[in-house]
Amino acid sequence: MQPRVLVASDKFKGSLTAAEVAAAVSAGVRRVLPDAVVDAAPVADGGDGTLAAAEAAGFALVPVTVTGPTDEPVRTSYARRGDLAVVELADAAGLVRLPGDPDPLRASSRGAGEALAAAVDAGCREVVLGIGGSASTDGGAGLLRGLGARLLDAEGADVADGGGSLHEVARVELDHVRRRIAGVVVTVACDVDNPLTGPRGAAAVYGPQKGATPDDVRRLDASLGHWADVLAAATGADVRDHPGAGAAGGVGFAALAVLGAELRSGIELVLDLVGFEDLLTGADLVVTGEGALDEQTLHGKAPAGVAAAAGRAGVPVVAVCGVNRLDPARMRAAGIEAAYALADIEPDLQRCLTDGIPLLHQLGERIAAEHLVPALRIKENA
Repeated sequence: MQPRVLVASDKFKGSLTAAEVAAAVSAGVRRVLPDAVVDAAPVADGGDGTLAAAEAAGFALVPVTVTGPTDEPVRTSYARRGDLAVVELADAAGLVRLPGDPDPLRASSRGAGEALAAAVDAGCREVVLGIGGSASTDGGAGLLRGLGARLLDAEGADVADGGGSLHEVARVELDHVRRRIAGVVVTVACDVDNPLTGPRGAAAVYGPQKGATPDDVRRLDASLGHWADVLAAATGADVRDHPGAGAAGGVGFAALAVLGAELRSGIELVLDLVGFEDLLTGADLVVTGEGALDEQTLHGKAPAGVAAAAGRAGVPVVAVCGVNRLDPARMRAAGIEAAYALADIEPDLQRCLTDGIPLLHQLGERIAAEHLVPALRIKENA
C-alpha cells in the first residue's frame, strides 16, 4: 500500500525556495517509506515566489528587462500558459530588487507595469498580478506609467517617479493604457483590505516597512490623496476607500481605478493556478509550511490557504517551518494538525538558515513516522 503525500509549502524566506523545501521533505519521507508517492506543488501568496510556483505548475517563463524600483534595469520574467500570464511585482520592482537602501519617496512600481505590458503586447488576454513585496508607495502611478500613462505637472512636463512627487501631478493621460488593456482581464493577488489614504492607508501602515520616516509618511499620505483626486477626475470614479486600494503602496488603487481589476486572495489565486484541488485527489496527507508560523500566517498566508483547501477535501495537514509561534489550539483552528520546526531540533538560528535541507530531511522522517506509518497500520488492519 503506497501512501501519497502532497507537499505544498511556501518558501522559507532568506533560506530555501519552496521547491527546495518540497524536495527536502520528500527525501525525508522516503527514508522512512521508500514506496511513498510524494508530489510537490510549490505555492506562494502573491509575493516573491509566485513566478516560481507558476513555473512549477507548467507555465513557461518569458524573460523581460524592466525598470527596477529605483530606476535600475532589472531582468525578470512573466509566466505564461496559453493566453494567461502571471506577473510578480516583487521580482520586477519589489524590495528584493532594491540595489541598496530603501528609497521610500522615489521608489516606483513602474517595472511591474512594464512586465504586464510585455505580457499583454505578446497576446495574453488574462493576467494575474501578484503585488506582495512592494518597495514603493507610489499609488500605482509607476504601474500605470509602465503601461503607457503620462503624469504631467501644471507646465505639461513629466513628473518624476515615486510617491514623493505625486503632489506635482496636474493631470494624467490614460488613453494609451486603455487601448493596451482593452479586453484584458486583470486579477490582482491581494491579501490586505487597507484603503489608499488615512491612518490605515498605504503610507501610514506600510510606509515605515519601506524606510519611510514619520515626515515621509505624512508627505506620502498627502501626495496619495492628491493623486486620488487627479485619478478620480480622469476616470469618473473614486476608489481610494475600496478595500485593498492601499495594497502594495497603492498599486491596488491604480489597478482598481484604471485596469478594472478584481482583487482576490493571493494564495487562493495561486492554488487555482497550480490546480491544487486536482492534486489533492488521493492524497493521504498534505505538508505545507513557510519560514515562520505566526499570527500573520492565519491571515491570508500560504499555509492557512493550503490548510483550508485541504480541509474542504478532507485531507489532513501538517506544517514545516523554521520557527513556530502558534499554539496548538490556534493551529488546529486553522486546519493544521501539527507543526514541525527546524528550531525544535536545532536551536542555533544560523544553522537553521545554512543547514535547512538536512534538517528538513529529519522533519520529513518524523512526519512519515508519526502520521503516515500509523495510518498505514490502521488501513492494513481494517
